[in-house]
Amino acid sequence: MVGTTTNAANASKAAAAKMHRRSRSGCFTCRLRRKKCDEGKPSCRACKHLGLKCEYKRPMWWSNNEQRRNQKDVIKNIIKRTKLNEKTAQGGTMGTNTPPSLCHSMQTADTFSDGVSCTRAPSVDSQSSLDYNFNPAATPDFFNASMPPPMFAPPFAHPGHFVPYDVDIKTESQMFINDIPTRRDSTISTYSHYQTPPAVGHIYPTENWIQQDYFESRHESFSEEPLDFPIFDYTTHGAFSPSHQPMIQVDECDQHLLSHFLENVMPSVFPVLETNQPGAARRDVIIPALESNKAFLHCCMTVSALHMKTNQGLSGDQLDQDIYRHHFETVQQLTASLLSDNEHGQTLEATLGMIFFPCSVGRFDDGLKEVRWHQHFEAVQSLVHKLELPAQMVAMNGQAHSQPPFNMTLASWIDILGATMLGRTPSFADTYREKLIADASSGLAELMGCEDRIMYLISEIACLEALKNENMDVVQLCAHIKLLGEQISLTEPPQGTLNSAYTSTGEILPRQLRRNMTAVYRLAARIYLCSLVPDFDRTSPTFVNLVSALCKAMAYIPAGPDGFDRSLVWPLLVAGSISVPQSGFRTMFAERSALLGEAANFGSYGRAKELLSEHSTLDPRPWTLDLYSAPTHL
Repeated sequence: MVGTTTNAANASKAAAAKMHRRSRSGCFTCRLRRKKCDEGKPSCRACKHLGLKCEYKRPMWWSNNEQRRNQKDVIKNIIKRTKLNEKTAQGGTMGTNTPPSLCHSMQTADTFSDGVSCTRAPSVDSQSSLDYNFNPAATPDFFNASMPPPMFAPPFAHPGHFVPYDVDIKTESQMFINDIPTRRDSTISTYSHYQTPPAVGHIYPTENWIQQDYFESRHESFSEEPLDFPIFDYTTHGAFSPSHQPMIQVDECDQHLLSHFLENVMPSVFPVLETNQPGAARRDVIIPALESNKAFLHCCMTVSALHMKTNQGLSGDQLDQDIYRHHFETVQQLTASLLSDNEHGQTLEATLGMIFFPCSVGRFDDGLKEVRWHQHFEAVQSLVHKLELPAQMVAMNGQAHSQPPFNMTLASWIDILGATMLGRTPSFADTYREKLIADASSGLAELMGCEDRIMYLISEIACLEALKNENMDVVQLCAHIKLLGEQISLTEPPQGTLNSAYTSTGEILPRQLRRNMTAVYRLAARIYLCSLVPDFDRTSPTFVNLVSALCKAMAYIPAGPDGFDRSLVWPLLVAGSISVPQSGFRTMFAERSALLGEAANFGSYGRAKELLSEHSTLDPRPWTLDLYSAPTHL
């Protein structure tokens, strides 16, 4: 217990030091311009003068080289135009033969040029003070119709999350007279996540941009850049051109549900994928499906209403009616598609949404009479085979830069970890075994954070458990346990692989995050495997040490509302189920739940938390006691 307290204290100190380093690094606009930031709150002086949004959390344009260059060009245009206007204004007061005065600039970080000093004329961009008084009348309108809007950061808290976007929402209303439909109206409104540009007439002082490229070529990158190439094959959504403006059609009474889903639910659905490729989940999965798939749309409306009721504490008969109305529409649409045996791709993505989205919302006691996830998955299994997705996955073995089908990757994640909830063989276990032998990727690490090989081995352990439940010979069982344990050992990384998932300046490191999350899953897989040993005893030193090691690995996972605890429900549930009363796991879990706040009570995390609280004294593995309280996979 003393060691646990010390670890918690060290973790708190590390978090405080990280926040201190983040606060000392200045805002991202000043860092882009290599300018000293006064770190003013809510905006530093430089951003105030330029009329830019001052961001102390990692903005969208920072995670992409092209968008970073675009942001730089926006600010350069402001500087050039202001300088031109200043020169024009000065031209009216200076004689044509008046030579410019000269000044010698001291060599500073902003004027450094490989040791060459600079002599230059005083101009707008040579002023060293941000308090330089510019002529407001000379300030041009930098955000006129001829210029594209600047790429400002979206208002999402998670580092690197969410590219701004525009979505047209088409709402329809109809008037009834004596139950006879008469007038029908349609309106289109735009839901935008672009920040509002500064108002016309703001003052835009200019600053020097000397040696920007020099410093960028010599300074190390602040963070790991996200992947620039598509991770998954999103063939089920159809083709959309880059200029396509999505239009989602909803009834007028449901517009608030759609807006709530886009604003509050969608950003948290695929947090690991967002760190690897910001905007991919929104751009390639969710919004195209909302636009073209009615069953998926009603599923999202159900989740949105449930989120408003439980996560935000709203209540009312109308909200309950919205939940059941959209849930009924979803089931009706899916049933019709299954009976007609067409639109298999859309039916699959809507069914996966019915399983996956509730993992982010709702309480274990919300009273919603839902079909169990594994009953939905029976339809998924049939649809996956009709679309021949397992064959596509196997055909990818040995192919470089191949893109796995997104829906198959998501179904695999649910299938593997869901099988451990049921004590049965995963539906596509043969596919995972072939991928394991070929050492081929299925995209599981990029989507959810755990390396594919560990997930394949968890599938093998689930198969072994199913055989044990069928009275497998004890000698053979122990031999298989030993073999799988050796396979897990082969995936162990070198010492020192676990490190902070943040840079010294506070940005997330996607690849380091995946290594850390994989370490947690690897330890949970060992616990799961060892729990199959006959005469399993959770008080033995082996299990106590495994749980302790998992607690230490969790210290490298970002915590709190913007962290990734809700993506680690399965390993937390596995480790928590065998933790003894004096284990440090319980303190760690309570502390991280407290950091999550109210979010710790909802979705799969809230269900696992309640399950561990109710059954913490049972031996062993309480997750088999209530399948619905610990749904699926996260």
